Amino acid sequence: MTATAPSPFTPSAPDKLRVDIWSDIACPWCYIGKRRFEAALHDFPQREQVEVVWHSFELDPSAPVDNSRSMRDVLAGKYGRTSAQAQEMMDSMTTTAAGEGLEYHFEKTRLTNTFLAHQLLHLAAEHGQQDALKERLLRAYMSEGQNVGDLDTLVALAQETGLDGAEARLALESGNYAQAVREDEAQAQQLGINGVPFFVLGGKYGVSGAQGADVLRGALEQVWAETNPAPLTLLGAMADADGCEDGQCAVP
Repeated sequence: MTATAPSPFTPSAPDKLRVDIWSDIACPWCYIGKRRFEAALHDFPQREQVEVVWHSFELDPSAPVDNSRSMRDVLAGKYGRTSAQAQEMMDSMTTTAAGEGLEYHFEKTRLTNTFLAHQLLHLAAEHGQQDALKERLLRAYMSEGQNVGDLDTLVALAQETGLDGAEARLALESGNYAQAVREDEAQAQQLGINGVPFFVLGGKYGVSGAQGADVLRGALEQVWAETNPAPLTLLGAMADADGCEDGQCAVP
C-alpha cells in the first residue's frame, strides 16, 4: 500500500470508510480486481461502513465505437507478440479470471470506446445503482461480447439494472455526464494513476492493481484502524473512578 499526496478527497465521515476505485470496462484486470475487492469486503468486519465510489478511466480514449479487429490482433500489435503468443496471454487471463468465478470469452469481445459507458455510470451513481451497472457492463464486455460503446446496447443494460431507459438515453445523447468523466480522468492524472484498477482508501492510501483479497483486506484494516481508532480500555480500579478520586478528576 502506498501513500498518495496531495489528497483531493473529502475525508471519510466518522465510522465510515470511503474507497474510490478507478477502472475501465475494457480492462480484464478491473473485473478481476472487483471480485477480489468484494472478497476482501466479505471478510471485513466493518464492511457495512464502507462506501465504494467508481471513477472513470479510459485505457484508449481514441478507440472507435465499432472496431472489427480481434482482441488477439490488438494484443499482438500492442506488445509486439506473435498471434500465438497473444492467444497464450488471453488464455492465461481467462484462467486467472476463472479462479475468481468469472467467465472470459475474448473470442467474442467487441472492442469499442467506453466513454459513453462511463457517462452512464455517473447517472447510475445518482440513483444508487453504480455498482450494479458496473458489474453488468463488465460482464457484457468480458463474457457476452456486447458492444458497450453502442448507445442502444447501453440503454438496454441500464434498464436491466433498474434505471429508466428514457432517462439513460437522454443523458447519453445530451452528454450531461461527459464533464464528470473528464474530471475523473483529470483527478487520476493528478494522483499519478496510469494503470487500473487503482484503489484509494480513505482519501489517503493507494493500492495499485488487482491485488489479492488478503492484500486488499489488510489495506482496509490498516486504514480503518488509523481513521477509527479503538477507544481506550481502562484497567483496574481506574475503570470505576468517579469524581476526584484515584488520582484523576472525572467530569460529573
